[in-house]
Amino acid sequence: MATAEPAAIIDIGSNSVRLVVYAGPPRIPTPIFNEKVLAGLGSGPERSGRLPEEPRERALAGLRRFKLLIDHMRVKQMRVLATAAIRDAADGADFVGEVNRIGFDCEVLSAEEEAHLAGEGVLSGIPEANGIVGDLGGGSLELVGVARGSTSAGISMPLGVLRVDPSREGERTARKILRSALAESDLRERAKDRTFYMVGGSWRALARIDMLAIEFPLPITQQYRMKADRPRELRKLIERLDVRIARMISPARLASSPVAAMLLDMLAEELHPADLVVSTHGIREGLLFDGLNADERVKDPLIEEARDAGGGEHRFGQHGDLLDEWIAPLFDDPPQMGRLRLAACLLADVAWQANPAFRGERAVEMALHGNWVAIDARSRVILAQALGSTFGQERLHDRFARLCTPDELGRARCWGEAMRLGQRLSGGVGSVLKRTGLSIHNGAIQLHVRRGEEALIGDQVERRLVRLGETLGREAVVVSG
Repeated sequence: MATAEPAAIIDIGSNSVRLVVYAGPPRIPTPIFNEKVLAGLGSGPERSGRLPEEPRERALAGLRRFKLLIDHMRVKQMRVLATAAIRDAADGADFVGEVNRIGFDCEVLSAEEEAHLAGEGVLSGIPEANGIVGDLGGGSLELVGVARGSTSAGISMPLGVLRVDPSREGERTARKILRSALAESDLRERAKDRTFYMVGGSWRALARIDMLAIEFPLPITQQYRMKADRPRELRKLIERLDVRIARMISPARLASSPVAAMLLDMLAEELHPADLVVSTHGIREGLLFDGLNADERVKDPLIEEARDAGGGEHRFGQHGDLLDEWIAPLFDDPPQMGRLRLAACLLADVAWQANPAFRGERAVEMALHGNWVAIDARSRVILAQALGSTFGQERLHDRFARLCTPDELGRARCWGEAMRLGQRLSGGVGSVLKRTGLSIHNGAIQLHVRRGEEALIGDQVERRLVRLGETLGREAVVVSG
C-alpha cells in the first residue's frame, strides 16, 4: 500500500476492532487517526464456536462508523483484516459477509500470514531486529523469527489473553501447548541469546507497568527494554499492584495483565532470550512495510521521519542534510552516532516558530516524546541534548541525563553548538552553507568564507564560533579566501 495519500487499515481482532489512517512517507507513515472499539469478539464464545451476539453487534456498529469516517476522509486506499477470532469461529464466514455488506472487502488472515505480518511490523520500526517476535492478541499468540531484514516461518497457538486461564491448571495447559508447538519448529534455536520482541497491547501494558514501577523517565514503550528474567518479577508485582499504578492502566489491559505476564514468563523460560524489547509496530505496520519495494525497505525510518517532520518547519526549505555535511568535518562519529547527528540536523529548524524563550523546551520535547521509531530511550536523550543545545538549552534534567554517559551527552552538546553556529551564520538558508565550510587545521577550528563575503561573519556569528571552540577545546578562527 502506497501512502503518499492517506491509507486506512482496519484490524478486526479478538479484543478490539481498530481503524488507523496513515499518511506521510511510504517508509514510515504516521498515524493521523486512530480509534478502536472494544468489541470482545474473542471473549466468551458460545459452545458452538459461534461469535457471541453482543460483541458481534458492537463490532459491526463500530465498522459502520468507520466506513462513514473513511468516506468523509476521502481515503482511497483501504485494507480490512480479520485475525484469530474470525478465523476460528464457526460463523466467521457469515460475519465476513456482514462486514462486506457494510462496504468493505474483509480479508481473513491465516495463522502463517498473521505471524509473518507481525514480524514485518517489528522490522519496519526496528530494522536491525534479530531474534523472535511474539505477537500476543486476545485469541492467539504468534511467534516468528526475524533477522537480516526478513522473517522466517512462524507458528500460531490458541494462547490469547482471552483464552488462557491464569490458574495453575491453566498455566500447565498453556505450557503444554507452547512446548508442543515449539517442538515442531526451529524457534528455540533462533531465540536463544537473542532478543524477544513483544508485540500487542497486553504486553505494552506490562511494559507500562514496569516503567511506572521503576520510575523510568520516558513513557515511550517503543523499544523499551527489559531483562529476560523480569517477567517473573512482574507477575509478583501485578499480584500486589500499587493502586496508583493500577489507575494509570486501562481496566481492560489491567484485567489481562496476569495472563500476559504469565505467558511472557513462560516464553522467557522456554526460549532463553538475551532480553525483551517492546515493539509498538505490529500487523498493521507490517502490512504497509510488506508492500514496499526493496529500495524503500532499506531506508532508515528514523531519518525518513526526521526529514518529514523537519521539512514542514524549515523557514527557507529543507537544509538538514547540508547542515550535517557542514558540521561533519569536526566530528569522527561511529555510524550509530552519525545517524543521530543527521537526525538532529534534519530537525534543526523545528522550534523556530515557538516563542524564543521556549524554543529549547520545544526542541527537547520533540526529541524526547516524538513519534519516532528505530531509536531507543538513550538515543532520544542524545537527540534531545543536541537539539536543546542548538536552541540554547545547554543541559537536560538529570532524570533524562542518567540514561546516557557523560561522553555521549558531551558529544551531542558539541553537535548542538556546531548546528547553532551554522544556523546563525546561514540564517537557515542552505545556499549559505554551500558557500562556507568548517575544518580542523593544525588543531584549530577554521570557519571558511569566500573572499568578498566576510560580512557574513557578524558579531553573533563570532560569538558562536568562539563558543564552539570552547566546547570542543580548540582555538576557532575565520579564514577567507
